[in-house]
Amino acid sequence: MRTRVPERLLTIVEEIDAHGSASLTRLTVLKKWFEHPGRLPAFGLWVAKRAAGRKGKTKDEAGALLDEARALLGTTATRESFLHAVDLGAAKLLRDRARDFQNTLEDHRWGPARIIHCTPLLLVKQGLTLYLGTPASPSGGYELAANFCQHYDPRYGSNLNGPSRTKITEIIRFMFTLEATEDDDGP
Repeated sequence: MRTRVPERLLTIVEEIDAHGSASLTRLTVLKKWFEHPGRLPAFGLWVAKRAAGRKGKTKDEAGALLDEARALLGTTATRESFLHAVDLGAAKLLRDRARDFQNTLEDHRWGPARIIHCTPLLLVKQGLTLYLGTPASPSGGYELAANFCQHYDPRYGSNLNGPSRTKITEIIRFMFTLEATEDDDGP
């Protein structure tokens, strides 16, 4: 089912081009898109595969967990690779281990803060949570998209800027691909 949400995301890209940045809250337009059945798990799996496939210098336990994620999710990113099922038991185990690895809290004067050691691993965990549907809500999809797209720039802070533009464009392509498969499966 075709929606106007991809066009609204394009306006965010145009805002980044014109002003250098855009607020993360602009991505809330995705919540409406995620209400359609099947979109949250597909998006979660897509982001988890992208995050696990990133090449980086992650070592130690985080690197081992990302290696496991690559083995489980696959490294080939075809246009519709997010439609292929993943072993649910292995996905749940990996999600739990990734959550436990990044479950460190530090006390600050305003309250405890969770320490994120590895952002790609956080994206894998959040994506697998949506894929498994535990719990899955459009707000969780928005949070995953915001974490996937945000970028820190000293001029603008942590919001949508520079590299975020490419990630939003990738999400738009994902949306078009998923909507096309939904049309193919239609009545």
